[in-house]
Amino acid sequence: MDVLLVILILVVAFIVLSIKIVPQAKGYVIERIGSYYKTWNNGLHFMIPFIDRISNKVSLKEIVKDFAPQPVITKDNVTMQIDTVVYFQITDPKLYTYGVDQPINAIENLTATTLRNIIGELELDQTLTSRDIINSKMRSILDEATDPWGIKVNRVEVKNIIPPRDIQDAMEKQMRAERERREKILQAEGEKKSSILIAEGEKESAILRAEAKKEAQIKVAEGEAEAMLKLKQAEADGIRLLKDAQADTSVLTLKSYETLAKVADGQSTKIIIPSELQNVANIATVISEMLKNDKKQK
Repeated sequence: MDVLLVILILVVAFIVLSIKIVPQAKGYVIERIGSYYKTWNNGLHFMIPFIDRISNKVSLKEIVKDFAPQPVITKDNVTMQIDTVVYFQITDPKLYTYGVDQPINAIENLTATTLRNIIGELELDQTLTSRDIINSKMRSILDEATDPWGIKVNRVEVKNIIPPRDIQDAMEKQMRAERERREKILQAEGEKKSSILIAEGEKESAILRAEAKKEAQIKVAEGEAEAMLKLKQAEADGIRLLKDAQADTSVLTLKSYETLAKVADGQSTKIIIPSELQNVANIATVISEMLKNDKKQK
């Protein structure tokens, strides 16, 4: 019984050691008697204890590595610190395991040397304004160089570019001067627009005053014309009434006398009598009498 129990325990242990479950997004590199045997993907697998062994457990997820700042020199001999972030993914666990020793350190060193080569071809201003170009070149070079290691570089980002302190001070002064220049330009444009608006307002005000004056003159002229028209209309109505009443010669003569009396009542020293009136002498006598009576009353 003891022997059977021992055998049973050994069988169970053998089965337990033989069964391996590979989780999702993992890759196991298997060696048999010290040589590469196969790569296991996710799922259930069996191995021979003491003969097969798991050489490396590799994550197939995208990996992000933030590398420390590296000193680089630009084409115009300016030394600066640049740190980068590399996004890569292991596509072949076998090559990743056997292709290079310490792959992460290899990627870091390759990133540093590639960055120095690229920055060495650019001047300071180009370095500060050409991040996309730097990122694209680095990704292309790193992706090609890491293919034998089973690594695919998806993206490279320049995180920080830190120029020397004196360069930073000069850049800050330049930025300050640029901001002041823009402020003055904006202020001048504002004053210009304000002057234009004031001039347009004065122009519109003058136009409105002129139109108001013109309308007032038009109204006055229309009033005078209407008054004159009504006066003429009244005179025409009076003549028409006389005509309709069929006034005789005596009535017309009396009306003429009344008109002459009004004329003589003025301050004029000369009076002109129309020649068409009848009995000019009589009319003159009447006027003379009217003047005498007026003087006596005074």
